[in-house]
Amino acid sequence: MSGAIILWLVGLFILYFVIRTAVKDGINISIVGQLIEKKYDYKEDEKPFIKTDLDD
Repeated sequence: MSGAIILWLVGLFILYFVIRTAVKDGINISIVGQLIEKKYDYKEDEKPFIKTDLDD
């Protein structure tokens, strides 16, 4: 019983990071996100994992 709860919590933890990364990158790449960056001179120092993968 406790093993199922632990697996469930680990699954939710992984799902949280997947959704968080997808939403954050989706907003930054979108046209609205780019307009906000230009208007307010906002630039993030941290590069997302997708842009720093093995292709670089």
